[in-house]
Amino acid sequence: MPHQPDPVADTRTRLLDAAALEFNEHGFSGTDTNRIARRAGFAPQTFYRWFTDKTQIFIAAYQVWEEEERAMLGALLAKKSSTRRLVDAVVAHHTAHHKFRRSLRQLSLEDPLVRRARAESRTRQIAQIRQWQQRPAADDAALAVELLKMERLADALAEHEFEDLGLRPHAVENALAEIIDALRQP
Repeated sequence: MPHQPDPVADTRTRLLDAAALEFNEHGFSGTDTNRIARRAGFAPQTFYRWFTDKTQIFIAAYQVWEEEERAMLGALLAKKSSTRRLVDAVVAHHTAHHKFRRSLRQLSLEDPLVRRARAESRTRQIAQIRQWQQRPAADDAALAVELLKMERLADALAEHEFEDLGLRPHAVENALAEIIDALRQP
């Protein structure tokens, strides 16, 4: 008997996919729940059967983004990819979602739910780094510092901030590579 798609999961997934596209194209403030529902192929009221508001679906889309990044990095690390390949992959992921990331940074300052979701995400990222390093006793505070530096540098590269200063991004790419090299050390 062929596997039938789960309409419940399919509806949620379609709404999440549509939301991610909307947030990345128009930012959080330029997106509304009706557009998300319509883009997913549903009537606007369908949105509210799955999510209470735009913030809730934004957080869910962020969790999907995080999982995509974790899976991508995990696959590259499993293949023992070069540090340069990891830098390129992180920057490409941030670049592909730069408006979404911009909204995330802004909302983290304004909305306590988004701020908490971002803190929870970073906690999971620290645990993942610890696992990749195979150092369960690694200092969380030191890992958090490196994670925040890596995140900010990747966003700066994705947003072309160095080019805005009339500088080539080579220095920031090297700094990002140094952080990744340090985090890769067992």
